[in-house]
Order: sequence, then structure tokens, then C-alpha cells
Amino acid sequence: MVKDMNRRTRRTLLFVAAVLLMLAVAVFLRSKAPPEAARLLPESDGIVFVNLKPMRVFLHKDLKPPQRVPEYQQFVDATGVDWEQDLDEAAIALHRMDNPNGPNGAVAYSMVLVGKLTGQRLKNWLESHAASRESYAGHTVYSVPSEGRTVRIAQIGYDTVALSNFPTPEKIHSILDRHATAAWPFAGSSLLTRHYHDVPLLAQAWGVGQIGLPFSESGAIRIFGFRLPLVDDATIVASVSPALQLGEALEVRIEEIAPSDEAAAQQAAALSLLVTVARGFTAPLGGNSANNGLKALLRSAEVTPKHNRVVLTATLSRAQLANLAQEDNSAPPGLPAASKEP
Repeated sequence: MVKDMNRRTRRTLLFVAAVLLMLAVAVFLRSKAPPEAARLLPESDGIVFVNLKPMRVFLHKDLKPPQRVPEYQQFVDATGVDWEQDLDEAAIALHRMDNPNGPNGAVAYSMVLVGKLTGQRLKNWLESHAASRESYAGHTVYSVPSEGRTVRIAQIGYDTVALSNFPTPEKIHSILDRHATAAWPFAGSSLLTRHYHDVPLLAQAWGVGQIGLPFSESGAIRIFGFRLPLVDDATIVASVSPALQLGEALEVRIEEIAPSDEAAAQQAAALSLLVTVARGFTAPLGGNSANNGLKALLRSAEVTPKHNRVVLTATLSRAQLANLAQEDNSAPPGLPAASKEP
């Protein structure tokens, strides 16, 4: 009798230990896996992901209430969705267009948005604004005209919306197909598979691939009026993470994967020179918050080559980031923005 009880106890303990081990492995794999919103994105040239929940906590003391334009206020009243408060995560895929001067522009976007975004009121808004609709993979895809493009939008979960302004429906279809297998933690596009391991563990916002595409002009990348010594199809890993040693600050890290160690050294030298020139160029600018933030960002910038990579790091204070956030009141394509200003 005692032996049987001991045997059953051992079996029970082994079973519990096995379950706990499996749970530990699952939690570990999930911690290494890309966010689900990013895993749903279709094949693309670049991916950008932003987790807005910690950003709001970080910035809550500095953010000012947005000034809503009438069109956006009507959207909020009709749907109950306020991008400023209800959007928690945004995963964006960038698609290079073959003809940058065509009706679709240089870059198309596919997005997966997570937050308090779904519901009957939003569905009613989509129904009333859609030029057409189709049923795909058990979801309704609404086609909404927007600035010469067609934006396809689908509610794919109780808190998730997918949309794409790619010229054809293949990208939104891909998101819906991936949604059916989203439980697998390492699913996702080939770009995500190749480069997500390069993203810092604590990054609250990050991008991989040809993320310079929206800033490209004649094959080059321009930011703040400066031409970076990078081509617009350069493979870049960028991230914004807590700067733990500096308290209420964030570390901005931009890493370019160069063809060789020699190319990385040359581009690092060119980028260092550009940072020095930018510091001198911005020195006489007026002392408003935007200019002061840009100056502080440039003062903290450091450029170093690491084998075949060029790494630029800089720090961004909470106030500087708040100023940038106040300037960007844009909404997803096809949906009203809080402000007409970009």
C-alpha cells in the first residue's frame, strides 16, 4: 500500500514538473518571439513596430491634449475610437512601389493595429464609408477611398484591425491568412525571421529592413533636411529602448548592415562627419523646444563601426520625445487624423 502511494506521488510530481517545464519553455519562447501584430504582417521591404502603452506612461506628464479637427471629432463621435488614447500597438509593413511617381507613390503600407478599436460602431462607420466590400477567410474587407488610393480594412479580432493601401488585395489577404496561424510564436514574414533577433530585448519601438523608404528622395535618405550617407534600400535595424543608466531617457539606436567591414568603416566616417556638420548647422537656431531637442539629440550622437555594421546611438529625453509626439497626430491611411498637420 505504502509503495503504491509513493509510486503515485512520484508520478504526480513528475507530471507536475513536466507541466511546469513546458510552461517555462513556452514563456521563454514567447519572450523571444516577435509581437503578434508584427507576426501578422505580410512580406514587405521594411517593418516598423511601436508599443504605445509604455510610451504613454513615459510621456503622460508632458503630453498636452490634442487639438482635434472637426472631421476627426466626427469620427470619434461616430465610432468611439480615439487614436490618441485607444491605440496600444501599431505594426507597419512598408512596400516599395515600382513607380515612385505613379498614383500609389513611392511606398505603400500594410498595418495591424491593436487596442480599443473594434466594435459595432466602427463597423457601421466602415459600412457607410466603403465603396465596396468582399468576404475573405471569414472576415469582411472594406475598401475605403483615400487620397487617390483604395484602403482595405478588416476587423480581425476583438481588439485588432488590419488595413493596407497596397494597390491589390494580396497584402490584406496575407494578414488574414496569417491570423489563422498566429498562435505559433515564430510565424511571420521572412524579413522578420531574418532580423528580429537583432532588435534589443527592451525596445519599445523598432524597425527592420528598408525602413528609410518613407524618407527616400532620388535614391537617398533625408532626415531634417540632411542627406544621410545611406541608400534608401539599405538594411537597417533601428530601435528606441529605455536608457536605464540615465533614468527618464530613451536610447535611440540605428544600425546599418554594410556589405563589408571596409564599407562599414567608410560609412561610419561619413556619418560622423555629417553629425559634426549638423551640430554646427543647428547651433545658431532659435531656442524653441523643437530646436533645443534636436541640438541635444545631436550632442549625444555617437557613430561607431562594428565589423560590417555601422551603429549610431543617441539619447532622447522624455520632454524631447513628447515634443515629437505632439507634432505627429497622423492616423492610419483611410481613417481621419486628429490634425491636418503631418
